[in-house]
Amino acid sequence: MASTRTETRPVNYPTAAGGTVASTVPVGAVYAEGSPLDRGASLVEGAVVLNETVAPNAPWSAVVRTGHVLTIVDVGGNQSADCLLYNADDPEERYSVPDTLAWQGNAYVRTGTVLRSSEGRPLMTVVANEVDRQDTIGGACGKESNTLRYGHHVMFQHGCRENFLAEAGRRGLAVRDIVSNLNWFMNVPVEADGALGIVDGMSAPGRRVAVRAETDVLVMVSNCPQMNNPCNDFNPTPLRMIVVEPAPVDVDARSAEAARTAKEGA
Repeated sequence: MASTRTETRPVNYPTAAGGTVASTVPVGAVYAEGSPLDRGASLVEGAVVLNETVAPNAPWSAVVRTGHVLTIVDVGGNQSADCLLYNADDPEERYSVPDTLAWQGNAYVRTGTVLRSSEGRPLMTVVANEVDRQDTIGGACGKESNTLRYGHHVMFQHGCRENFLAEAGRRGLAVRDIVSNLNWFMNVPVEADGALGIVDGMSAPGRRVAVRAETDVLVMVSNCPQMNNPCNDFNPTPLRMIVVEPAPVDVDARSAEAARTAKEGA
């Protein structure tokens, strides 16, 4: 990724109290023209039913039908895709971090992870993943947390929480429906002492994750507008969302192939 957005000398910014604060964090970081981008393709073969690009800093949502597979492409690399999931027929049932982690007995989301609801039921399953581990404990950035973490000069910048609230309003949801989320492509290691950190990502342009809907699921994504953390080089980039309907599995053909393989190996 391009590195033209990183400030090396402190700049004085105004504070809410009327003073100034020196910071090396750039304000108003935007996509750097000429950055390497890879729009990728679906990780699962099938008929494409949705193919959309999420602009840098923007929210997105769609209903993914039962059995369909959503591939999220990290087009520019290391761009966090904050994500919330809801039962499309009953949004009171939504993604649950504690249920998901308790059922699998692991703090990270990897291939095979079942993303469970507040009722303990499967919402989606990670069927393919090109990043070693995905985060679901780091939460979403917002105006308040950014101000606390980076200083009062960023207090007017919106974050993922604000994106979620805006998209939730378009879907008939409200602030009480915003819960702890997934962070696709964000690297949040858990240290031996239990401390968390948001560090340089493990992703790259074109890396993907694919999740299969186990029921009709409303998927809500914030293409993280975080402009204060160096993990994306202060360079917000697009995401690509591809939903496919996989081809039906021919059970008889699969059984016959398995039997043939077993016979040949005997």
